[in-house]
Amino acid sequence: MRGHRALWWTIGPAGELAVLLVHRRYLNRSRYMKGWIGWRPEIPFTGELVTVAGQEERRILVKDIRMWPSHLALLPDRRFLLVKGRTSRSEPEGAWASNAVVFSPSGTPEAEFCVGDDIPALVTDAHGGIWTAYGDEGIYGGHPESGAGLAGWDTQGRASWAPQGRLPDHPLEGCTAATENEHVWLVWYSGNGKGGTFLTRITPSTGDVASYRSPVPDPDGLAIRGNRAVLTSRHHNKRSVDLRGRLRRFSQRNGFAGGPGLRSISGIHRYAPLDPANGAARLVWF
Repeated sequence: MRGHRALWWTIGPAGELAVLLVHRRYLNRSRYMKGWIGWRPEIPFTGELVTVAGQEERRILVKDIRMWPSHLALLPDRRFLLVKGRTSRSEPEGAWASNAVVFSPSGTPEAEFCVGDDIPALVTDAHGGIWTAYGDEGIYGGHPESGAGLAGWDTQGRASWAPQGRLPDHPLEGCTAATENEHVWLVWYSGNGKGGTFLTRITPSTGDVASYRSPVPDPDGLAIRGNRAVLTSRHHNKRSVDLRGRLRRFSQRNGFAGGPGLRSISGIHRYAPLDPANGAARLVWF
């Protein structure tokens, strides 16, 4: 739309695309940061949420937004969530300030609560669960759920899931996240020199956890479906996104296995379905 900037976007659990647009009259431009990330709204501001599902497009005016969101996510029944990446507390033993707001289908705030501190990655599942991966300042900043590195929440702000020692290492930084059918994927890396980057698959209905070593170190984007995965690496301050990865066969049992070495490839690619006869993966343009 003319005069608007797309500042936050997400893919919902059912594959819907949602984008929050903000008119330039609400925005200030940083002289130090290039691209869309350099735009910051003056609080409070009004945005327009555009959701595209198949051939259907919905637009909702969202007025009086009183935070600088870091994340946009979709919830069941056409509700949505805005989350600020950081929070704080006024006293060492005080309550943590709210940094998440649930909005109704009409764009009215319904609930607000805290979902931890320093959140580089967040996604929601098909049943409205909220899943977060934390950065080092949150992990070591005193917030109890953030300290575990990964967490699950409900839409009342209650913690619903924790790793409880089921990860291959202790997280240091969240990278990205995705939803796939009844599974949630959180990508993170550890502070251990031998640790590396991991993809953790969580089944919200049971709480089960499985982790796989990532073929791409520190990715900032993930899309996954069955035995296909796309991991992206963004060039900061440049107008390009690369897929950096290994051509690997993925299985739910063994994760990413076999294949040639690390490659860096310009453009947008995808992993094609595996050939069941020989287990080979093909890399194709789209």
